[in-house]
Amino acid sequence: MKKFFLISIVIFLIILLLVSILFINKLNKINFVEIPKEEIEISDGVKEKLNEYRNIVLLGIDNKGDYVGRSDCIIIFSLNEKNGKVKMTSIYRDTYVEVPNHGYTKINHAYAYGKETLALTTINRNLDLDIEDFVTINFEVVKMVVDYLGGVEINLTDAEASQIDGIDKAGTYNLNGEQALKYGRTRYIDTDYKRTERMRNVIIKCFEKIQNMSLIELNDFLDRLLPEIRTNIDKKEITKMLTKLNDIKIENSMGWPYEVSGQIIDKVWYGIPVNLKDCVQKLHKDLFEQENYETTTVVNNISQKIIEMTGVK
Repeated sequence: MKKFFLISIVIFLIILLLVSILFINKLNKINFVEIPKEEIEISDGVKEKLNEYRNIVLLGIDNKGDYVGRSDCIIIFSLNEKNGKVKMTSIYRDTYVEVPNHGYTKINHAYAYGKETLALTTINRNLDLDIEDFVTINFEVVKMVVDYLGGVEINLTDAEASQIDGIDKAGTYNLNGEQALKYGRTRYIDTDYKRTERMRNVIIKCFEKIQNMSLIELNDFLDRLLPEIRTNIDKKEITKMLTKLNDIKIENSMGWPYEVSGQIIDKVWYGIPVNLKDCVQKLHKDLFEQENYETTTVVNNISQKIIEMTGVK
């Protein structure tokens, strides 16, 4: 029995080593972007208050080719490293914020002005966050992932069904990649806030299917997915995340800011946070269970400036 036990351990360690080598080789296919940490701004004191959480942002770019354009999809994944629970927060793309060196404009413009570095700095400054890690995709990747997974099951309203080719009434459908992307990006039937909810629905459905993959299926899936993403997350960190894939639980999904007031400035529509300080305080309560959170001086100043510029309190 002792000899059998030792042999079993050796076999297990060999398999673990082979799987690790397999993942590391695959990770070489990712488009890694090295950004010095000091180039991403984090307000004083924020990192210390969020030390139990790992925040990563997903940026979805509104084009089909290279990674240029605006980040029309901005989703923050907040991982509680103690219990493995994840909360998803979409930032509405038209949110009026301060973009460093570019004044006050829509938050999705930050990526167009300065790629991931400026996008992360903008999010951190305006929301009191400490995000240093990102994953960037274009929307064609969503189609590819959904098709590879055999579609995603989504419950559609009549209005949503009217926007999707091949579907004409409400019901539950298994959407293919093209249909799922159309569903996730549809906003003219209601609001941009519902659009972000639809995109989160697609991501959650995909994640649930990925969690149920066999090792062979995951291996093939990574072959297809990894060359299509940009990230600055270290390969060892990604390998660690993959080994804990089945332990991750998406606990909550929401949109931010909680309340906005639409306003046209220079013939462009913006979503003005009502108000930024209050929305940031509530965000920290919902995401990080920080009661009576005190916003930084940076957020306070931006919030006051927005009130002065727009009159929205």
